[in-house]
Amino acid sequence: MGLNDNDGLKRVIGIPSLAATVVNNTIGAGIFALPAVVGIAMGASGVLAYVLCGLIVISIMLCYMEIGTKITESGGSYIYVEKAFGPLAGFIINWLFFFGWGVLGSAAIWNVLADSLAVLFPVFLNPVMRGLLFFVLLGSLVIINVTGAKNSVKFVTYITVIKIVPLIAIAIFGISHIKTNNLHWDHLPTLQTTGSSVLALFFAFVGFETSLSSSGEIKDPTKTIPRGVFLGSITAYIIYIALQVVTQGILGTHISAYKAAPLAAVAEDIIGPVGATILVAAAVISCLGNESGDMLATPRLLYAGAKDGLFPKFLAKVHPKYATPYMAVIVYASLEFILSVSGGFKQLAILASCTLLIIYLAVILAMLKFRRQTDPSAEKTFRIPGGILIPLIAIAAIIWLLTTLSGNEILSTAIFIAIVCVIYFIMRWFKKKDLTN
Repeated sequence: MGLNDNDGLKRVIGIPSLAATVVNNTIGAGIFALPAVVGIAMGASGVLAYVLCGLIVISIMLCYMEIGTKITESGGSYIYVEKAFGPLAGFIINWLFFFGWGVLGSAAIWNVLADSLAVLFPVFLNPVMRGLLFFVLLGSLVIINVTGAKNSVKFVTYITVIKIVPLIAIAIFGISHIKTNNLHWDHLPTLQTTGSSVLALFFAFVGFETSLSSSGEIKDPTKTIPRGVFLGSITAYIIYIALQVVTQGILGTHISAYKAAPLAAVAEDIIGPVGATILVAAAVISCLGNESGDMLATPRLLYAGAKDGLFPKFLAKVHPKYATPYMAVIVYASLEFILSVSGGFKQLAILASCTLLIIYLAVILAMLKFRRQTDPSAEKTFRIPGGILIPLIAIAAIIWLLTTLSGNEILSTAIFIAIVCVIYFIMRWFKKKDLTN
């Protein structure tokens, strides 16, 4: 399997579409509460946490951009690690991403969506109605994604625009409501306070890596990936900072009273009670947008893993008419539905933060390994300036963030990885047994 093989998938994702998916995957439901988290901890100096977090995420993002222009198949993080370090490493990363980050995180977001809708329509507090809601929405996303990646990209693009419009409106119209004394710095925050705020922000800033799981359907990836990822990430970053400044400037020391929904409080201050309703609707759309982007990208991990024999072969089937990995999409949606309605994912949700950091670390190491190759075509791909300085900064930042996690998070992740390794070796044993029979 060559580095640029896309096995019949159509390359339909251009720079605007990729940028839109990055914005969509980055700006999630967390943005509607995040300004209060940072504001309560750091006050007006919270912008420092955004700057520091932005530098960390950008360093990781650049590493993804470099390896993403070298390996342009579908599979994203999985395929990068698998080609660098072999099938076992790839198998672990695929499971960490698709289950530890993808399925569990998506199940949580679906429940956030239902909780948000329940504010306006209490009927969605009923488990049966929630299950019906999940079935209809997931079924719709399956149809959109099976009938063509181009349809999926269009849907993601449209919903991204819809969900960021109210956020941009708050940032623009909120400026005139800012009280300048609320932005006055009384003191510098401690390193520990800054670190905890950066960690909270970090998991709200990520999402660009999910967009690259569809690399096999990206047009001219050596140009589209760096430009699309950069444009999308910068757009999301500006929106985040603008909302933090406006929220802090309007609510000031009273921000703790609105820690559950600070943006809704800001919207109500700007345009009255209807503003809070609009923001609830925006939260629902944001959740749906996240899930539409995830449904476009993450099933490609199952597809790529199945092509390499890590998952059942039927997951590698490409639809004869629409040229999409339709079985992977259906199976992934089914897993999301089961965990969303069961609620059992809550006990495993602590895996998400640790698994993502491990995935990032593995991808950066894979990037460094591929950089050492003397492939002539590498001259045409994106390369991070400054030698290994930026990758080393990214590695140091990831290790620092790992040290801030609890013992339970690390232990749970270690147990999960051990189970995945056992599954891998059992599968190898059965394969060898089949070959000898």
